[in-house]
Amino acid sequence: MTTIDTASHSTSEASTASASHALSTVGAWITTSDHKRLGRMLIGCGLIALLGIGAVGGLLGLERIDVNTTTLGSGSIDQMFSIFRVGLAFFAVLPVMLGLGVAVVPLQLGARALAFPRLAAAGFWAWFFGMALVVLSILANGGPGGGTSKYVALYISAFAVMLGGLTMIAISLATTVLTTRAPGMNMRRVPTFAWSVLVSSLGLVIVLPVVIGASIYLYVSYRYNRIPFGGNEGILDWTGFSMTQPQTFLYVLPAVGFFAELIPVTARKRMPMRGFVLAGLGLVGVAAITGATQLPHLLPWRGSKLYLGHFSTKLGDLISYGLFNIVPVLGVVIVVLLGPLAFAAKKGQRVAPKITAPFIFGFFGVTMLLVGMVASILDGVIDLGLQGTVYEEGTYTYVCYGAILAALGAVTYWGPKLWGRRLADKKVMPLALLGVLAVVLSSLPYLVAGFADQPAGAITFSYGGPHALWNTLTTIGHFLMVLTVLAYVGLALQGFRKGDLAGDDPWDAHTLEWATSSPPPANNFVELHTVMSPQPLLDLKPSPDAPKTETA
Repeated sequence: MTTIDTASHSTSEASTASASHALSTVGAWITTSDHKRLGRMLIGCGLIALLGIGAVGGLLGLERIDVNTTTLGSGSIDQMFSIFRVGLAFFAVLPVMLGLGVAVVPLQLGARALAFPRLAAAGFWAWFFGMALVVLSILANGGPGGGTSKYVALYISAFAVMLGGLTMIAISLATTVLTTRAPGMNMRRVPTFAWSVLVSSLGLVIVLPVVIGASIYLYVSYRYNRIPFGGNEGILDWTGFSMTQPQTFLYVLPAVGFFAELIPVTARKRMPMRGFVLAGLGLVGVAAITGATQLPHLLPWRGSKLYLGHFSTKLGDLISYGLFNIVPVLGVVIVVLLGPLAFAAKKGQRVAPKITAPFIFGFFGVTMLLVGMVASILDGVIDLGLQGTVYEEGTYTYVCYGAILAALGAVTYWGPKLWGRRLADKKVMPLALLGVLAVVLSSLPYLVAGFADQPAGAITFSYGGPHALWNTLTTIGHFLMVLTVLAYVGLALQGFRKGDLAGDDPWDAHTLEWATSSPPPANNFVELHTVMSPQPLLDLKPSPDAPKTETA
């Protein structure tokens, strides 16, 4: 039957056809290796997981308001702390960041597909089922500190499977950037977002196998004598470094790359000193050294240590501390400080910047994660007495929630390319402001409470100061983040289905993904493009302010 056939069908035949179509659609998504679908699946699952993780964070804050009573039961508290710690990094932030890369990077590179697409698809399902088993094991009193042996063992093995899936996706992404670029696109012309995904993916390929290896040791030890690695109580001692700073800097790097991508688009001209931006993004990759080396001074997992006493004899400590903790932060600072150069008006310039909802999300998101990164530098200074307090949890939440806020901007920006429709700025922008409030309230009070020595991972404690106030604000912040993401998902489901048609290039952008139709065809591009500069699409647009095409 063609689209103009007027033959009638019975109700039962129509129902059967509808059911068959629904089954085939579901089957196509389950078996897909199309990077656009895989990316959307990762982003969608990550945001849904974040709703649950944010609610857990809110409940933990609620428990800490009144230190004399327990609402949820003391037996479940350790499991809730565990699922919040593991879930925020590996259920939400990292899948969303990788999902953005999977969906967008091949389009930015002018590639027809993702490198090793079946490896990426297998990685998604390994991550998904590993995540489900991690949740199941923790709910059944397994996981770090759990009391049921078989579910503790299940947690360790499922955790390794989950990280194995994320490693597969990272391998596929790194290979894509290195091998599937359009003709003429050398590494200096790779878009900044794709570059940040490359650095992040290479770092993950270095770090995550180390965590998997530690998990294998933990599993073997737990199944036999449980002495060398501390049994169920030692799980976080040996894998927790992957869920704190500076390892999280690798996870959130694509959010910084997105913001760097958006700066020249918003300023409506080429990015000055672009090489320094790429160098800044590359510096963040130094964070991978902490996971790869696993030096003794990196344990316990709160990060590398620095004693300020007898400073003249501690130069070696300062060098290693600066390398692991300060250099990655310096990379993001470089990117942020170079941003205003793109907005500096030149004599005779006639093109005014255009502020959009994606830029607002990206700006506030990167600002929040940068605050967390800078604050994390103090966490390892032993003389401040912050290790073992909720200070680290505040920096962790700042970094992760800030990245999620930027990711919502990335979905707003690239959603029109993937779905062909765009979200209304007036509806989305207020959510960026609500998200900023959520990040600050969920994170900043714990930076203050850390200096007051509120212990981490505990609901009973005592210290001078308004501890009820700090924990109340944190509780409100977590639930506001849940509300922000929930409202955004609702707007996205409506807008990307029934919103205004976006057109092929709704943002007047600079990179190749906007040179194809919205949504793209199966192979992304009808014909391959030859790239002559880092802004190939801008080269084709008449602009009085655009310099001549680069040849280098």
